[in-house]
Amino acid sequence: MKRTSNAQQLLQARYLLRNPSGKIIETPHELFKRVAKHVASAEKKNKGGWEQTFYTLMANFHFLPNSPTLMNAGLPKGQLSACFVLPVEDSLDSIFSTLKSTALIHQNGGGTGYNFSKLRPHGDRIVSSGGTSSGPIAFIKIYNTATEHVKQGGKRRGANMGILNVDHPDIEAFILAKSEGNKLQNFNLSVGITNDFMKAVKEDTDWNLINPRTGEVTKAIRAKSLWGLIVSQAWKTGDPGLIFLDTINKHNPIPDQGIIQSTNPCGEVPLLEYESCNLGSLNLSKMLKSEKDEKRVDWEILEKTIEASIRFLDNVISVNHYLLPQIETQTTNTRKVGLGVMGWAEMLARLEIPYASEEAIELGEKIMHFIQSKSYDVSESLAGERGVFPSWTNSIFHPNRPMRNATCNSIAPTGSISIIADTSYSIEPLYAIAYLRVGIMGNKIQTEINPAFVESMKALGLWTEKLKAEVLETGSVQHSKIVPKEIKKLFETSLEIPWEYHLRHQRAFQKFTDNAVSKTINLSKETPVETVSEIYWTAWEYGLKGITIYRDGSKADQVLQACRLNKSSNC
Repeated sequence: MKRTSNAQQLLQARYLLRNPSGKIIETPHELFKRVAKHVASAEKKNKGGWEQTFYTLMANFHFLPNSPTLMNAGLPKGQLSACFVLPVEDSLDSIFSTLKSTALIHQNGGGTGYNFSKLRPHGDRIVSSGGTSSGPIAFIKIYNTATEHVKQGGKRRGANMGILNVDHPDIEAFILAKSEGNKLQNFNLSVGITNDFMKAVKEDTDWNLINPRTGEVTKAIRAKSLWGLIVSQAWKTGDPGLIFLDTINKHNPIPDQGIIQSTNPCGEVPLLEYESCNLGSLNLSKMLKSEKDEKRVDWEILEKTIEASIRFLDNVISVNHYLLPQIETQTTNTRKVGLGVMGWAEMLARLEIPYASEEAIELGEKIMHFIQSKSYDVSESLAGERGVFPSWTNSIFHPNRPMRNATCNSIAPTGSISIIADTSYSIEPLYAIAYLRVGIMGNKIQTEINPAFVESMKALGLWTEKLKAEVLETGSVQHSKIVPKEIKKLFETSLEIPWEYHLRHQRAFQKFTDNAVSKTINLSKETPVETVSEIYWTAWEYGLKGITIYRDGSKADQVLQACRLNKSSNC
């Protein structure tokens, strides 16, 4: 189990157990043993065999579960879920009860999503007191402040998704909420978009803002002007993103249980209130084999990894410690899991397929179709062994297909677990050939040089100190006189790839993902506002469930920085 120094640093900072005096008392090998043993405890037969299977799965970096499972499995009252959606009703009691639940969730390693659209608007009348309402943004600020002071699992700040529907009277203020640099840093903000709103933008008609307390129209504004405000703020700050609520509910696997109004913090799992998401990711860079000196997709190892991973995630639901009875009820009722991927860009590089190519899009669809199909087969098999999920009779699978899990797949961002596995994030292209990772562990800075690029250059006999210095200086190879043209195309980075290909990759994976795809469309600093509008509009036309853009340099604190890595003071 070879680990990079960056992976070792992260494991020591966040994942390995410590004694009361703070000394690390666990090795990475023992961490994976601890997790495997606890997750295998759900098995009725052959616990030891499954424990070994799960250990091998993680130790070889073929699959890793979400961070709370790695941190907490096997600990007393170990909370293993990554994220939750909580209700925010229009009362002070509900708002602060949810805030208490949020603090508990963050303290135990989870993230939270909420839709604040039920709250009456700012300045609205409060009958009981004769006063006026503070409005949703005031309470989002309170949640943000609380998050600042409650670290996830004592190891990192909590993450939140805040959604406000596009017809709420406070929507303009919500869109502008991050206009001043460092506001609401513990929240991703997204506007809840409906098809009717998109139609109003297209037809350039008025759009009604409706008081959720009274159901009355408080204001009519041009839909196009509201769209322009969303787009300009996203260009300026990266927020808000869009959540396409009608698309999400069109694909809701259990429509009788209610309308989905929110997602987890990064948008890859639309959830009902009090549901949690239990996630893990396959490492596609490990799903390769060599044939006649060429790399090929190893479909056999991919299938075996899917089979073990879905079983692992279903077990997590059974052995989890639930912080609230409502969360246990909802989560065990639907048993949603989200098996996704990481290492996609690295797989493509090793297959010598450029990210910005038709071949890459076609392979992405083929691989995700395979993952979903095999995930469903495993879930059906588990239903025969353990029983269907309790809400199955109300689901889209009834009566034809018994299933253990209401959903099987999500594409999560895989931030920390990609570092542990030493591979590329999720389905993102390479951010840079070399980059600085800033601020994920306090003030520590990590330097990353892509291993697939180094391997490729070594195979060609071109890896030299001169090339290394050049890559560290620029983060790119597009202007290198050393690197061959076809290799330059293969290692185009996130900001060098046209946005159209970013979006097409997201669509390719979304086609066969029953939850959603978390992906950021990275844009260069010079990108015009009009491009953001085109991206957001195309995302809706593609049937995506959400969309996020990030224009380079538009946030004061940027985690990934591709610039002068051997002179980091210039970043």
